[in-house]
Amino acid sequence: SYKKLKDQLGNYLTIAKNGGWPQINAIKKPLKKGTTSPDIALIKKRLMITGDLSGNDTSQVFNDTLVTAVKNFQARHGFSETGSISDSLIKEMNVPVTKRLEQLLMNMDRMRWLANNPSGNLIVVNIPEFVLHVYEGKQKAFDIDVVVGKEGHNTMMFNGDLNQVVFSPYWNVPPSIVAKEILPAIEKNPNYLAKENMEITGNDDGLPVVRQKPGASNALGKVKFLFPNSFNIYFHDTPAKSLFEKDKRAYSHGCIRLKEPEKFANYVLRNQPEWTPEKISEAMNSGDEKYVKVKDPIPVVITYYTAWVDDNDRLNFREDIYGHDERLAEKMFINKP
Repeated sequence: SYKKLKDQLGNYLTIAKNGGWPQINAIKKPLKKGTTSPDIALIKKRLMITGDLSGNDTSQVFNDTLVTAVKNFQARHGFSETGSISDSLIKEMNVPVTKRLEQLLMNMDRMRWLANNPSGNLIVVNIPEFVLHVYEGKQKAFDIDVVVGKEGHNTMMFNGDLNQVVFSPYWNVPPSIVAKEILPAIEKNPNYLAKENMEITGNDDGLPVVRQKPGASNALGKVKFLFPNSFNIYFHDTPAKSLFEKDKRAYSHGCIRLKEPEKFANYVLRNQPEWTPEKISEAMNSGDEKYVKVKDPIPVVITYYTAWVDDNDRLNFREDIYGHDERLAEKMFINKP
């Protein structure tokens, strides 16, 4: 919430007044439990300043206490909680306090303009977090990991209402993808369409209209969820499950891929008794496209927060994957070049 972020701003102003935190040298190989190094003492000091490490242990030994502190720092910055220190984690620790203050101010500004959350159901996707949150009133029901648009194919920020579920969907390939990816692929391999379970259904301004048939290899997986918007963005399943193992998941052409689409379908249709878990599973695997109207459409908000306070009252930071912070900083802060 805005108030919690404002409280953290106060903490970080105090840290800045006290000179910030030490810069840590780059490392050639990851630091793990049991390692002894002068860098360890500096890392402990760094993590004490932001409250990740409690106590006053300044030894050069990578001990259990430091493992816990590193995991906390990793969780707050969107890394897998391994408890070991990589060079990319050092880079995150070395982001100066002035930069973090700017991040806090920019995200507080974003929060001020966000409309109040509806009192009922709400689906929120935070793009830099790569997570979809489902709320029932003020209570969080569950989270689902997502894949969002890669740079140049940004997932847009907007509000909509999830009002349809499509089982065993066709994928109507956007003209831009037909021109840039499908046509060159056909030139290289005349059997490309058959191999990808695709078909041409017509012609539009000299460009073939291509769709991919329902099935295991369909780019949308076994189900998609529609919330009408002018960006043609929707939620969908995916056959590319391995991407969910990554910490940073910006890989799509703009749509939002779900790690647990069946769980999500069961939730969206939970008030429609005819759609039992068995019936949903059957429809997902039928190979016949089927549209289902959602009885009570659910509001969807696509947001872009790179700093927020989570349910455990931990301050989180994330990478500015689309450069929105960078552009906003140029307008908000006078000393920017």
